[in-house]
Amino acid sequence: MNDILQDAIRKGLQEARRVSLDRGERLCVHDGDDVYRILRFWQDGMALDAGACDKLRGRVDIYDGARHLYQALILGADVTDGECHFRFKWLHPVRQTAPLDFESDVRAPAGLLTRA
Repeated sequence: MNDILQDAIRKGLQEARRVSLDRGERLCVHDGDDVYRILRFWQDGMALDAGACDKLRGRVDIYDGARHLYQALILGADVTDGECHFRFKWLHPVRQTAPLDFESDVRAPAGLLTRA
């Protein structure tokens, strides 16, 4: 379909898609003090704006607004249609609580009632 569209129409559609993605997505990558908006996110990688390709390397943190979701190690990027595609070497969810160093008893009571 893109073969029969004129260049001006194709560029307009790509810009409209980029603007709509900027409005709806809250996912972003934090690399130190730098923040980059994630255009698309999938299990093996993510897509960012092409301007982030040369600046982003190594371990990054992925946020949904203010909530820290993942830590990831990213590999080299491929540029396609104004997007920079990164692959994850590893992607780990961030825990909100500290891990336990003991096994919890599943039969333990949830709480104790005091006498009235």
